[in-house]
Amino acid sequence: MSEQPFYQDRVSGRVYRDARQMADEYIQRFGERVGVRFAPLDEDGYTDVRRGSATVGINILEDHGILLVLSRIMDVPKQNREAFFRRLLELNFLVTSDGAFAVDKDRDAVYLRALRRLSGLDYEEFEDIVSTVATLADEWDDRLREAFPSS
Repeated sequence: MSEQPFYQDRVSGRVYRDARQMADEYIQRFGERVGVRFAPLDEDGYTDVRRGSATVGINILEDHGILLVLSRIMDVPKQNREAFFRRLLELNFLVTSDGAFAVDKDRDAVYLRALRRLSGLDYEEFEDIVSTVATLADEWDDRLREAFPSS
C-alpha cells in the first residue's frame, strides 16, 4: 500500500491540496521577498526566474514527486573537454552546495540543477534551492564560458 504525498509547510502549518498549489504559493512568496513578480506554474508545471545573466527554471514533476530547479549554463565546448568535465566535477565537490552540474546528452549542453522531493518541502528549503541555483548559475555561466569557449 503506497502512502499519498503530504504537502504541508513546516513553519506555517498550512496544508496544500497538491504540489502545484504549494509551489505556486512558494513562488509568489519568493517573488514578494525579492521584490519581483513571477508567473505561476504553467500547465506543464514550469515557470522561470532571472538572476543576472541566468534564467532558472522551476519545474514541478508531480508524477515523480520532484522539484527540479534547472539553469542552462552553456554548450559543452568542442575543445578541452576533459579539462572542462574535470572542472565541473571539482566544482560539484564543494562549490555548488545543493546544486550540481549535469550534461544533457541530447542537447550537448551543461546545466546547473538541484532536485528535491516535493513531499515535506517547506518554503525555506524552496527559497534556498532557488537562490542557490540562481546565484551559482549567474556566477558560473560567465566564468565557464570565458574559461572554455565553445568555438
